Amino acid sequence: MSVSEVKKSAESRMNKSLESLKTNLAKIRTGRAHAGILDHVQVEYYGSPVPVGQVANVNVLDARTLNVQPYEKNMVGPIERAIRDSDLGLNPMSMGETIRVPMPPLTEERRRDLTKVVRSEGEEAKVAVRNVRRDCNDALKKLVKDKEISEDDERRTQDDVQKLTDRHVADVDKLVSQKEAEIMTV
Repeated sequence: MSVSEVKKSAESRMNKSLESLKTNLAKIRTGRAHAGILDHVQVEYYGSPVPVGQVANVNVLDARTLNVQPYEKNMVGPIERAIRDSDLGLNPMSMGETIRVPMPPLTEERRRDLTKVVRSEGEEAKVAVRNVRRDCNDALKKLVKDKEISEDDERRTQDDVQKLTDRHVADVDKLVSQKEAEIMTV
């Protein structure tokens, strides 16, 4: 592995961490209904946990209501239970073969709780970025030990990787602050 490959690998892995953060932040609700909010809710389906989206069709009825249409009639109860037991604070209502999920308006306390969740997601993303930096530095040390690069090249590359890390951490902070502002806006 060369120095440029180490850098490319680090950058792509850090970008993946950012994309993962964006995906996770999109799941955190801001008061408006969107179908992606139930993506991480797991329901028991023949003995194994699967996402709600694989056993039901999730649609947005209006700005404050989701409609969940299970593919099998016997899945209404388990899906309703899974949504109720999730950390989203939702109270689904069974309407025969469909489930309506009203989105309650966010209270000030719930908004603060959601910002804590957003911050913890951001912290996890920062840890992932720093882990990439550590792996990259380990790879560089191995290259020096195998005498494939000089110590000066190692130091220069470590500085570049640190700048890359700093940039990605700043991006994480920016995404977190944007999401917090979005949640706290009434």
